[in-house]
Amino acid sequence: MDSPLRSGIEQVVGGGSKKIVIIGSGMGGLSCAIMLLKAGHQVTVLEKNRQFGGNLQIFVRDKRIFDTGVHYIGGLGKGQNLYKFFKYFEIMDDLKLLKCDEDCYDKITFSGDEKEYSHAQGYENFITQLVKDFPNEEVGLRKYIDKLQEICNQFPIYHLKKESTNVIISDSLEINTRDFIKSCTNDVKLQNVLGGTNALYGGVGDETPLYVHALIINSYVEGAYKCVDGGSQIERLMVKKIKELGGEVLKYKDVKRIVCNDLGVAEFIETAEGEKFEADIFISNADIKQTIGMVENSKIRKAYINRINSLKSTISVFIVNVVLKENAVPYQNYNHYHYLTDDVWKGVEYKENEWPTQYAVFCPPNSKSEKYADCLTFLAYMNYEDVKQWEETFHTIPHQINERSSEYQQFKDKCTQKLLAAAEEQYPDLKENIVSVHASTPLTYRDYIGTEDGSLYGIAKDHKDPIKTFITPKTKVPNLFLTGQNLNMHGILGVTISALVTCGQIISTNDLIDNIEAAQ
Repeated sequence: MDSPLRSGIEQVVGGGSKKIVIIGSGMGGLSCAIMLLKAGHQVTVLEKNRQFGGNLQIFVRDKRIFDTGVHYIGGLGKGQNLYKFFKYFEIMDDLKLLKCDEDCYDKITFSGDEKEYSHAQGYENFITQLVKDFPNEEVGLRKYIDKLQEICNQFPIYHLKKESTNVIISDSLEINTRDFIKSCTNDVKLQNVLGGTNALYGGVGDETPLYVHALIINSYVEGAYKCVDGGSQIERLMVKKIKELGGEVLKYKDVKRIVCNDLGVAEFIETAEGEKFEADIFISNADIKQTIGMVENSKIRKAYINRINSLKSTISVFIVNVVLKENAVPYQNYNHYHYLTDDVWKGVEYKENEWPTQYAVFCPPNSKSEKYADCLTFLAYMNYEDVKQWEETFHTIPHQINERSSEYQQFKDKCTQKLLAAAEEQYPDLKENIVSVHASTPLTYRDYIGTEDGSLYGIAKDHKDPIKTFITPKTKVPNLFLTGQNLNMHGILGVTISALVTCGQIISTNDLIDNIEAAQ
């Protein structure tokens, strides 16, 4: 005989139009909203901040547009995976995009080495460009790219292919990225060049599984693009589409409670202002630990809560956004990763007197000039512990404003000067062309994006225990699901695929894939 709890599950997740509330308007939440609305459900998206979009948010300083997190995107070439999603969302044709340089979408450099190493678009071109600097390494490079493509094919949903099983069989789950790269070549410099974009996933040398590296790098090799005038255009177009489909997207709705009935089924959520939203199904695009911490009167076992709370987060970041003089600094149609050490995996293990050991530079395109840059963003890893003393202060939500101290500002100023001083080696004319600088810390990232400890990419994956860090959309609350970067992957592509996985718990994944393919 079915239990009352099982009957309750079938009632809320079964067929027919359902009322669905999504917590958080990041890319995962917005993607879920469109998929579910197109399937005939009623959807409301709640956002705690002033802007929608999570990492898609932008901000303006001195009339210059800066991205919060979307500095470039992969998989947007015609027929590629993210392109197909965006066509299905009906936003692709309205996006203003610029494809990065074919022969160098990412540049890797090292202090004390005058050479500039290129990651190129297209796998054959990727090899061609690197063989110029490593003429004896073509065999190793082919081994490297063949393995990346093989891994991507082991994840059917990554290519929008229907899966016959939910079991992923791949040796890439239990191999770390650094050791695999070492197996491809004995050339230490090439090893560092191939691992040189690990800031894309917060890479830890002896932890990050190879599949994380493969799925992310593949999308950029296939096609790397920048958003002209900022990534918020994606959010704006998606919110517009949600409203056209009859959905709601509401800001300043800071969810604090997820309240369950006696069967352990979620009945309503409540905001900081005491506003209640009832629904049949709830989806959280918020940080997984925060989500579980909001659940009240559930049947969640303490072992599950302890498991979630024990998960390690990826490192955070310190960012310096630089406003440039007009028509002074040439636009660079690539991204730049520079290392002050000879080991690209040491960035997450820095000592205070050594920071920064690496940084990334992003040059956003603007519609005013194709020739000149109007701003630059410098990004360096930073541990949350460096700013923990100020963690009781918040800076985004009206009812949580608590001004930070002068000591915090002094800390920001000191780090800003350190990072810009390090950058002068590669950008010797930078200082004389700066109009203003605007820094952010892990606390800023925590407040605006909502990740625990300002984590860049949510839960850290570990090849030593891959199953532990695989988070499914299902929670122990039968009508509460998860989406976003804590599931399969982070990034615009990763969370969009995760949204497909989440929606597959409510509607048919195969039907969704058919509809996405039919929209091309």
